[in-house]
Amino acid sequence: MASSFGLDLGSSGGGAFSAANLMEFFKSRSMVEKALLSSVVINEKKISLAEMYIQEQQWREKWESKPKLAKAKFVPNADRTEFSREQDSILGVIYTNLMKSGLTVEQKDKKVAIGTITTQFTNELFSKYFTEALVKEVSDFYIETKSKKSRENMDVLERQTDSIRRALNGAITGVAVANDNTFNLNPALNVRRAPSARRQVDVQANTAILTELVKQSELAKVTLRKDTPLIQVIDKPILPLKKEKFGKAKGIAFGGILAGFLIVLILIVRKLINQILAK
Repeated sequence: MASSFGLDLGSSGGGAFSAANLMEFFKSRSMVEKALLSSVVINEKKISLAEMYIQEQQWREKWESKPKLAKAKFVPNADRTEFSREQDSILGVIYTNLMKSGLTVEQKDKKVAIGTITTQFTNELFSKYFTEALVKEVSDFYIETKSKKSRENMDVLERQTDSIRRALNGAITGVAVANDNTFNLNPALNVRRAPSARRQVDVQANTAILTELVKQSELAKVTLRKDTPLIQVIDKPILPLKKEKFGKAKGIAFGGILAGFLIVLILIVRKLINQILAK
């Protein structure tokens, strides 16, 4: 209730993964590059979004005279740490271009944890696939990081539970073996019964430990479910996407301004040339 009125009482909902900061993850270079390296199927061929962008921009034709750039390939889901300097540079240029004109991330109302991601590109398929891939990468990163401690705690408890269960099974088997060895034993020979008694203590101790570990493991699963956040996609891009064209009125106005500017520039240049020739 306090957060709905804009008050921060140090709850776990804030910090690096608050709604406002989450919007910045969509603009981070690492998230954008992971989205660009995700795979899509175009003409029954699997390629990365980075390759799709390069083909759309016709960069391969321009790189024919530059062998290092021409050899740079972007395989879907490739290991980013093994990229060459040329691949890093190409991804950097794509990221810069997207940040300048192709990607917009905004949270229209700070009181509502709903953000809007807009992409603009000449190819509507790229816009659709890139938006979906970016949302997936940020969602996976957010969920994995937010629930990391709870998941690690649950994994440790599960390993300990399995270990104690194996020890308990071994102790139960040991009691049975010791009892078999003391079958029809003379009651006066109590020393021969010691292994069975020790194994029985192990069974009781492991049973108590296993009971507590199972309880803690179930509590850890509940905590993990509570700490696992949810990013819900409300509206997905649906083809065909909206196309923004240069209207006739804008074209006429822009053309008139440009023509007027060129005429004035030509007149000034001619005047300067005439003055120089007159001198």
